[in-house]
Amino acid sequence: MRGRGGRSRRRGQGELEALVLATLRQAPGPVTAGWVQERLGGDLAYTTVVTILSRLLAKGTVVRERTGRSFAWAPAADEAGLAALRMRRVLEGEADREAVLASFVTALSADDERLLRDLLGLPDGDQDRDRDHDRDEGSGGG
Repeated sequence: MRGRGGRSRRRGQGELEALVLATLRQAPGPVTAGWVQERLGGDLAYTTVVTILSRLLAKGTVVRERTGRSFAWAPAADEAGLAALRMRRVLEGEADREAVLASFVTALSADDERLLRDLLGLPDGDQDRDRDHDRDEGSGGG
């Protein structure tokens, strides 16, 4: 990437990690750091690509397997799985997990809440409220 005056623009670590990860997602299977470097247009040094892949490995975002004298790299999960991993990391970094989860769930849209209930195998929240209302009226409490 070129900045003003034709000089290379320095990219942030997160941007480079995203580029490398996107490149790995396009791969036909596990690939070498050299393959990733070529697909990125040779703009990054081989050692930079290996450093980025190593950081992603430490984060659990990619996996590697030995192939001869080098490694073949692949994403640890699809995009949804990686998003879930990021969400788990945020949750694990907080002292009050219950408060974080409660805040997250209460901020969900009605559609997302319904989807979450379906995924967890829970009854629809509206049905629960209706049942509670009926029970209160039947017991003379409403």
